[in-house]
Amino acid sequence: MATQACLGAVLGRVATMTDDVEVVPEKQTDDHEGSAISEPGKLMRIAVMLRELQGEVRRAAPDQAGRDRLRLVHERALTELCEILPTDLQDELGALALPFEEGTPTESEILVAQAQLVGWLEGLFQGIQAAMFNQQLQARQQFEQVRQRGLPPGAHPESPQGQQQTGMGQYL
Repeated sequence: MATQACLGAVLGRVATMTDDVEVVPEKQTDDHEGSAISEPGKLMRIAVMLRELQGEVRRAAPDQAGRDRLRLVHERALTELCEILPTDLQDELGALALPFEEGTPTESEILVAQAQLVGWLEGLFQGIQAAMFNQQLQARQQFEQVRQRGLPPGAHPESPQGQQQTGMGQYL
């Protein structure tokens, strides 16, 4: 259900070059109820594609057909993002990304929309990196705590899972 809300908020009224095109979302599942991104590779590909498109628009001013195409690509990218993001990120994206007005968007509108989306994605990646760094830091701290407690008597660091070794040098 959140994907529906994301698509509705992001795309608003979908205006394409033909009036007989209808956007029909796929069957909804609860795959995105957690906080994990379902397809991180796809997320990266979309982000890189949008960054490259943004650069192209800055280098060469697109004509009307090019702007119409960029609008469709932008809306398609938003749709794909809504399908792979968890619910909380879908809601955030839906609240931030504004749909284009009807008609062909101007070059400025396209640049602003792409810059907003690329910036949001870069912020998302930075948040993921910060979370990973935090997890690594916590794991390292836990490891150090275990190491500082010391090993039980008779245990050797080389033995798996702290198993005690018996054999040479031990007499009863």
